[in-house]
Amino acid sequence: MAKPPLSMKPTGWFQVAWSAELDPGDVRRMKYFDREMIAWRTSSGQAVVMDAYCEHLGAHLGYGGHVEGEVIECPFHGWQWNTEGRNVCIPYQDRPNRGRRIRSYPVAERNDSIYIWHDIDGRAPYFDAPDIFGSFGDTSTAADYYPPMTLFREGLELHPQYVLENGVDFAHFKFVHKTPIIPVFTRHDFAEPWSYVDFTITFEGDESQSIDDVRSGVEAINGGLGIAVTKSWGMVDNRTISAITPVDDRTSDVRFMVYIGRTPGRDDQRAEEKAGEFGAEVIRQFTQDVHIWSHQRYSDPPALATAEYEGFTALRKWATQFYPDGRGGNAADLQTSGAATSSEKGSTR
Repeated sequence: MAKPPLSMKPTGWFQVAWSAELDPGDVRRMKYFDREMIAWRTSSGQAVVMDAYCEHLGAHLGYGGHVEGEVIECPFHGWQWNTEGRNVCIPYQDRPNRGRRIRSYPVAERNDSIYIWHDIDGRAPYFDAPDIFGSFGDTSTAADYYPPMTLFREGLELHPQYVLENGVDFAHFKFVHKTPIIPVFTRHDFAEPWSYVDFTITFEGDESQSIDDVRSGVEAINGGLGIAVTKSWGMVDNRTISAITPVDDRTSDVRFMVYIGRTPGRDDQRAEEKAGEFGAEVIRQFTQDVHIWSHQRYSDPPALATAEYEGFTALRKWATQFYPDGRGGNAADLQTSGAATSSEKGSTR
């Protein structure tokens, strides 16, 4: 396997846990973006994510730190820190240390997930994390779906951009997922931090059918590099969330969720079993992609077929806005990179 040639510290929203993993009073250790972090939940239910080390003498708050109401208390000397990472109590002094602060991260909790905003320059969020229901402009809610089925894979040698590029890769559907015909993309919109990719696809029939006869497809929204949400139409009602979060300079954690729609008037056990079977199939297909991504070398520049050029070029150029160097290595420069090597173009290693 090859180390990703793209920066592993992009800007955006990234998932660090599922909501159910963090009860009130819990403290959870984690490592993302090459930083030791903790997630904790206040007694009132607010999810908090911050760097792990107490600013006093450096104790790791994930080893013995405990929640006291709306603050977390260090196990070493009892210093207490609030949800913004500010010191609010030194038990053996009449005033807190107002000059020191533990780095905390903006948190968005939705779709049974905990997301953090990451930006190495400390800028505030300038776009929202997508919502699997609210972002598609319809009236569906979680009540219209069975509880989500999930997949979690830790420490895989891949980059979030690999996953998003999969979304414009029309040819892989036939060869990886065995669709009878190659899908046709009907929308590529890479103008804003949210990008949109829609395509017509079917998993039924055979190669003799025409794409014009297909009455099903997928709408996808990429919320930066970290979160992609999809909505299907014309097939079994399902919505998915894929969330890829860098751990260090080589690896990422992969989380995936699939929601299967309830059939109106059908709340029987058989309907639920069928929904579970379909959800398991969606996850199986996603794991086929994960297997390839986790053993992939990022091709830079790629040898593209003519029909692939538009989608890959648009996505790679769009992705540059999220990288600290404004380009993510040389992976976006497809038009002029034919004779240049990665080192010649200043790839971020």
